[in-house]
Amino acid sequence: MNVQRALRSDRLMKGVTGMSVSEFQELEEKFEKKLKKEKQKQYEKDIKKGKRERQPGGGRIGNLETAADKLFYILFYFKCYPTFDVIGLMFGLDRSNACRNVHKLIPVLNGILKDAMVLPKRQIHTTEELFEIFPVVHDLFIDATERQIQRPKNKHKQKENYSGKKKRHTKKNTIICDENKEIRYLGPTVVGKKHDYGTFTDEFPTEPPPIPPPDTPPLPGDFRFWGDPAYIGIEKDFPWLNVIIPKKKPKGKELTQYEKHLNKLISGIRVKVEHAIGGVKRFGIVSNILRNKIKDIEDKVMEISCGLWNYHVISS
Repeated sequence: MNVQRALRSDRLMKGVTGMSVSEFQELEEKFEKKLKKEKQKQYEKDIKKGKRERQPGGGRIGNLETAADKLFYILFYFKCYPTFDVIGLMFGLDRSNACRNVHKLIPVLNGILKDAMVLPKRQIHTTEELFEIFPVVHDLFIDATERQIQRPKNKHKQKENYSGKKKRHTKKNTIICDENKEIRYLGPTVVGKKHDYGTFTDEFPTEPPPIPPPDTPPLPGDFRFWGDPAYIGIEKDFPWLNVIIPKKKPKGKELTQYEKHLNKLISGIRVKVEHAIGGVKRFGIVSNILRNKIKDIEDKVMEISCGLWNYHVISS
């Protein structure tokens, strides 16, 4: 694989890694530093166990020689999501070695995104905490997204992961983004059978927030929480939230022209979260059927894909 050729074209770079040349070069510096730290940690562990004789960097040099090669390799895997046979052929690696490199580099990529503070929050327990963590944000947009997985062999898992909406087996995540399309919160990965609103109420309890002391200053700004019709009922369960969702058509009746116009306006604003989800799903590893079987890998690849999207949003 000719990495230098890709680095000469922004279009080509975005097509094979999902990142522009400038974004890739910024990440490369962080990636190289992180790799050196990880190698040193591993070296010290092996020394303590008595399993290491060579100094760091000793031994045979693989086909992925530089930090740029390794970063390009893992980003290429996330963007194009080839099989290990295919990516091994393209990078001159054996199938098993291609697999080992992917699982070795995933934690490094996750680490540099964490250091760059672009990964979404994963644990927010109350809606009050949600707005306290992001005090400068005035609008938050919520939606759930599903990703295809291979049909489980276990009958119970088949039933739990089957999505009636998508007519296939999926995993689901709740996503909350801001007006700049940056993903601020990524919920845990759950089975595709679960309803969007049921997922939300599991992550955020419906108990009202405690009354703050009299001397506590009010939160600045006018906070709004935008959702789609899947979240109907949130305004009753969370009356302290300023919720804006389109009105659902009553059974056997029609919406008025004013209600239709209002729904159109709301949808035009709320579409930001759809754009954010589309940005994350530029990466084939979360838009194609997930083949990887390692434990919790479906959650980790979604988190990293969200972090890569956030990095792109902040950089641009």
